[in-house]
Amino acid sequence: MRYRIQQHIALIWIAIGLTLGLTACQNLPHDAVATNRLPDIYPDYTAVTIPVGIAPLNFAMTDDSITTIDVTIEGKKGGSLHVNGSFADIPVDEWHGLVEQNRGSQLTVSVYAEKGDQWTQYAPFPIYVSPYDIKAWGITYRRIAPSYEMYSRMGLYQRDLGNFDELPLLVNTQVPGACVNCHTNSATTSSYLYHVRGEHGATVINRNGKDEILQARNDSLGGSMVYPSWHPGGRYVAFSTNKTSQMFHTRNTKRIEVYDSSSDVFVYDTESRQILRDTLTMRRLWAENTPAFSHDGRWLYFTTALRQVYPTDYDSECYNLCRVAFDEKTGQLGQQVDTLLHATLPEEGQKGCSFTWPRPSPDGRYLMYTRTDYGYFSIWHPEADLWLLDLQTMESRPLNEANSTQADSFHNWNANGRWFLFTSRRHDGLYSRVYLASVSPDGKVTKPFLLPQHDPKRYEALSLYSFNTPDFSAQPIEAHPRAMGKRLESTDRVSVSVKEMSAKK
Repeated sequence: MRYRIQQHIALIWIAIGLTLGLTACQNLPHDAVATNRLPDIYPDYTAVTIPVGIAPLNFAMTDDSITTIDVTIEGKKGGSLHVNGSFADIPVDEWHGLVEQNRGSQLTVSVYAEKGDQWTQYAPFPIYVSPYDIKAWGITYRRIAPSYEMYSRMGLYQRDLGNFDELPLLVNTQVPGACVNCHTNSATTSSYLYHVRGEHGATVINRNGKDEILQARNDSLGGSMVYPSWHPGGRYVAFSTNKTSQMFHTRNTKRIEVYDSSSDVFVYDTESRQILRDTLTMRRLWAENTPAFSHDGRWLYFTTALRQVYPTDYDSECYNLCRVAFDEKTGQLGQQVDTLLHATLPEEGQKGCSFTWPRPSPDGRYLMYTRTDYGYFSIWHPEADLWLLDLQTMESRPLNEANSTQADSFHNWNANGRWFLFTSRRHDGLYSRVYLASVSPDGKVTKPFLLPQHDPKRYEALSLYSFNTPDFSAQPIEAHPRAMGKRLESTDRVSVSVKEMSAKK
């Protein structure tokens, strides 16, 4: 017994010695010069609002000549943590405990930085902790190089929002020469789908844990099934079918223009495997596009524009924002289309406006959309901004709190409607990255924050990919990329039929 007690005491002293040794090895602040300036950090997490459960907001100084930073984070309701190193590498478990303890309150971040042999003490800044939960396990997105003609390496990925774990859903190296795109999750079920373009083209739909590989193209539609939106009941999916082209600008601040020579909106019944065609959303002289079901399933939102002469009149194509009723029992659209926002055509010396990517909030109060000068493919439009339409008052406003001078688009709501994510090119005008922000019940939006990465400056330096079409995910998706790649390379496809819906009176 005495030997065991002595052994236990020896282990305690060893642990104390290691702790003191590690502390002694740290380069701690001394003789610091105080300044009232905020630290210039990347990402800019000053005064952002975050949800409980988000991954640590690791950051670094933007000045590469700074060798060491010392960071203390204290909670207004209690608790604190301290990190010291070349960047703020915050322990995941300590961070989650501190944030949870300060739900609905705030954290105060104090930063010291060493440059040469001189330490500087910066003014502290707040991070606000929202009372609203994120209501999501993670997010999904596509990572793609910002190229124009070549698919290069791209993939669909899922990311745990509570840490930095990222797993592939499908990477195009498993289906050589393919483009993987147009993925979406069901907000109310575990279902998801994505589209594969190329020689092995297909639409993959997962329902009840089972994958179905549909024909990528249906001749009666004249195109593929893209830009999907799940009905909350889980049976129906709205798609558009597009004949897409692109061209390059020679005398313009924009690099590329993506346009459709034709497009239509239709509903797909996953149980009967039928495409439900309806003339209300498949008009010959109009281009219907970007559908989205409301969260109660009663409405189908979409955009539509009078078709132009392409490519000469590409900048005269302006999309209205519309909706039509939907009956889940019959899969039938309503009797008429309501136009919520009317586009304005560009006049001599002036710009027009076009609306795209409608996304209704889960409570039915708001509709978030992207506004551009013309067209719908907003990711290549620097002027693209997020707007919010109040469906009760029908008043619309720009989200100035979230918008930037570069393209802001590809947005989605979380399950409780208190958070949204979107992509933005605000950092360098080329690469799109994922940002998150909170929305209060009265529509006020907080300062967006960049999706956290473990070592953010290193990640930015090494990453050659843009993030696009992000969406929240309620739970991790069980994916088998290699097995799916082999299935896609085969000719095994599920056939779909077309059902013409009854004409409207």
